[in-house]
Amino acid sequence: MPIPTEPIGSVPRPAYLLADITDAALVDKALTETIAEFTATGSPVVTDGEQGKSSFATYPLAGLTNLGPDGAVIPFADGHTRQLPALTAGPFRYGDYAVTHYQRARGLTELPVKQAVIAPSALSLLYPADGIDGYSREQFLADLADEAEKDIRQCLEAGAHSVQLDFTEGRLSLKLDPSGGVLDAFIALNNQVLDRFSDAKRARIGVHTCPGGDQDSVHSLDIDYADLLPKLFTLHVGAFYLQLASEPDPERVLAIAAEHLPEGARLFVGVTDPIDPAVETDEQVRDRVLAAARHIPVDRLGTCDDCGFSPFADDTSTSRETAFAKVAARVRGTALAAEQLGV
Repeated sequence: MPIPTEPIGSVPRPAYLLADITDAALVDKALTETIAEFTATGSPVVTDGEQGKSSFATYPLAGLTNLGPDGAVIPFADGHTRQLPALTAGPFRYGDYAVTHYQRARGLTELPVKQAVIAPSALSLLYPADGIDGYSREQFLADLADEAEKDIRQCLEAGAHSVQLDFTEGRLSLKLDPSGGVLDAFIALNNQVLDRFSDAKRARIGVHTCPGGDQDSVHSLDIDYADLLPKLFTLHVGAFYLQLASEPDPERVLAIAAEHLPEGARLFVGVTDPIDPAVETDEQVRDRVLAAARHIPVDRLGTCDDCGFSPFADDTSTSRETAFAKVAARVRGTALAAEQLGV
């Protein structure tokens, strides 16, 4: 497709999988169905749909025993919360790597497979504020950087079309710390990991930002993109995936993005809103792409969904049918825009 289009990551898990997401046979069944449904939409790039992950953020923690329940709390606009675990002892190591999910999907399709991974900045929130005896925060961050590098590198070396860092905590950080200090620390940690890769490999790494999405609510849509994007675009990646369809003033956001997008980087703009139950028409998607093309050169433009459709496995607020209908609309609408733009 002349204008590339990609999913972000998760799709709702079937009910039978939610009954036991640790059952490998059920994961394989759901993954096979997911790849088939992605293919039926005409999507030129597919993902594993995060079928075997409990959430986009916590898959590396599977099986770990050095965690407690009283970690950072993430509040959503509708009043519900999500709580991360807290590290209780070192050293920190991943219990599961994204490459295991990539390899399962890779064996089911000839299409390019994209793999989402959690950004190290999100996992930095696992370290408790009062510290851990015998395991300093500095040592934790060093171990975390090594593990995050391994998570990304394994996917690239296994042949992933691209690796996408999920960075939903970027916008949230400005709500928790309006001074921007936490965001600066997040950016620095992520770049510390990204700088371990060659230019060629960083060209296949992207970062996704959004105001969060869970149970049809968000955690930071009220934070102005003008405060986030200039710093977001200092991340050393080849692509940025930007939630946009649910923004109240997308033209303003596009103007900011156009001003700060790094030379050579591609901007994938969100053209479907996973929280909106209405399925976008092909023409709505087309018009959103055309609006983006007024700000971003077409040869540096792509499209995506605003967010994953079920970042947490137990989020069933969107049906699989709706999710794939939106994917299909994104694919068709992007093609319509490309035709009108003559590319």
